[in-house]
Amino acid sequence: MADGAGRGTPRGRELGAMIRMLASVTDSAEAEMAIGAGAGIIDLKNPALGALGALPLERIRDILAQVAGRRPVSATIGDLPPDARLTDRAIRATAATGVDYVKVGFFTDAHVRDCLPSIAAAASSCSIVAVMFADRGPDPTRLADFAAAGCVGIMLDTAEKSGKGLLHHMTIAVLQDFVSGARDLGLLTGLAGSLRLEDIPQLRTLRPDYLGFRGALCQADRRVAGLDTERLRAVHAAVQANEA
Repeated sequence: MADGAGRGTPRGRELGAMIRMLASVTDSAEAEMAIGAGAGIIDLKNPALGALGALPLERIRDILAQVAGRRPVSATIGDLPPDARLTDRAIRATAATGVDYVKVGFFTDAHVRDCLPSIAAAASSCSIVAVMFADRGPDPTRLADFAAAGCVGIMLDTAEKSGKGLLHHMTIAVLQDFVSGARDLGLLTGLAGSLRLEDIPQLRTLRPDYLGFRGALCQADRRVAGLDTERLRAVHAAVQANEA
C-alpha cells in the first residue's frame, strides 16, 4: 500500500468477521465524533459533490492526522467520468495521502470497460475498493474481474441520493448473492446507499464486512448536514446488535 501500509493496514478478507459501521465524514471534527460513537471505519468524502465526492487532499491529510491510526480510513476519488488516465491519477494522489483504502466508483459499463483494466498497476501499491451502484444496473458477473484486477473489496451504493435506498433497488436475495459471491472471491464486502436505521436488521443477516452510512447519521437525515451524536450511537448500536 501507500503510506497507510505502515499502520498495519488490513487487506482483503483480513478486516474481520464482525460487521462494522462505516461512517462517512467531511472533516476532523466529524471523524472524532464517529470514532467516539464506535465507527469501525472512517470514510472521507464530500457529500455535496455527489455519491463519491472527493475531499481536498490536504483535508484528507488533516483527518488522517486526527484519526492517528485508531481506525482504518478510506477515501473516495470523486464522481469521475470513465477516463482511465484521470482515474489512475486520482487513485495515486489519494493513496499517497496514506489512507488505508481508496474507493473508486464504477458508475456505468463504460467505467468498467475503460478503467478497470488500467487500475491493476495502482492496485499493486494501494488497497482499492471498487464501488458499484445498485441504481445503475450493476453486473454481478463482473465481481471476478474486480478481484483479478487486484481490488481488495467491493461495495454496493446508490448513485442518486433521492431518498430511495439500497433496498428499493435490490432485494435481500440479490444482495445475498452479491455478498456471497464477493466473499467467495476473498473480497471485502460493503453495503451502503441511503441506508436507514430500520434497514439494518435485514442487512445484518447478509454478514457483509461493513454497512456504510452518511444521511442516517446526519441532522434531519440530510447527508450534507453535520453529523448527529445520537444518530451515530443509534446506528452503531443497531449494526453491532448481537455481535460478539
